[in-house]
Amino acid sequence: MTYKAFTLSKYPQGHITTDIFELVTLAQPTLKEGEFLVKQTHMSLDPAMRTWLQPREDSYLPPVQIGEVMRSYGVGVVVDSLNAQFPVGTHVVGVTGWSEYVLGHADMQVIDASIPAEAILALFYFTGLTAYAGLMKVGKPKKGETLVVTGAAGSVGSLVGQLAKAEGLRVVGVAGSDEKCKWLVEELGFDAALNYKAEDFEAQLRVAAPNGVDVFYENTGGSIQEIIFNQLNRYARVIVCGVLADYDHEVPAKGPSWVDINLKSLRVQGFIVTDYASFADEAMSVLGRYLAEGKIQYKTYTVEGFESLPEGLMKLFKGENTGKFIVKF
Repeated sequence: MTYKAFTLSKYPQGHITTDIFELVTLAQPTLKEGEFLVKQTHMSLDPAMRTWLQPREDSYLPPVQIGEVMRSYGVGVVVDSLNAQFPVGTHVVGVTGWSEYVLGHADMQVIDASIPAEAILALFYFTGLTAYAGLMKVGKPKKGETLVVTGAAGSVGSLVGQLAKAEGLRVVGVAGSDEKCKWLVEELGFDAALNYKAEDFEAQLRVAAPNGVDVFYENTGGSIQEIIFNQLNRYARVIVCGVLADYDHEVPAKGPSWVDINLKSLRVQGFIVTDYASFADEAMSVLGRYLAEGKIQYKTYTVEGFESLPEGLMKLFKGENTGKFIVKF
């Protein structure tokens, strides 16, 4: 039996293009004792994938190597097993790859088959943990403070804003279209949402955050970063979850002023979700409670078909999705 997979054929130069991946056919492996085979059904597309395609060895994960299957997160079903802990029919989630079938590993998590795969990837796995740990453990928000979150219509940003609202903060979202901003305010309950493409963005931010900004959850970087940074209050916290606008550049944009970091007693902290894995149970408990109470919701942007993965990744980086980007096949 054979199956399809996408391997990396070259590293991107600037923007992601579909020609950096090669569709290959692989032979199904013969299982050894303790191994199990997973047929993937849903796969997550995430901004972090761009960092995995940077050939640098000092990152939190080694880069995907030329000729290797592209790394990803996925949900699937065990279809063959020589491991009693993962019998046939078990539903799992974990680090997988752009492959129709993958060999399972001990770090995969068994999931309740009654929970939709979309909910797992959009809320009850790394996306939810990223939102929770970044905001609550790094940002340490206090009731009554003002939060600004960039990439607010994405999978993580939309959860960050809703979680902050549930915790009693004033929430200002930043997104890339008026339609996304409308969704953030009218459906998710953000206090305000700003289109970063607006010429008067700085003035709009002053109106939306009249008391300044106490917590800045940064997902995108770009020219608006300095505008938001300049409106931070003393003792504000900056959570650097991602800088999407800089991933395609060989030389990143100049960062914020260290003078302001000093004089305003700011805390600027980079954040990688895998460093906070010990808080996963806590995060899922809180998010599950808020979901049941109707204080948060999730939205998915789903495309069909395994072979749509490269094109889907390009759409992700063009900002075409609202909510969690999932490929189903």
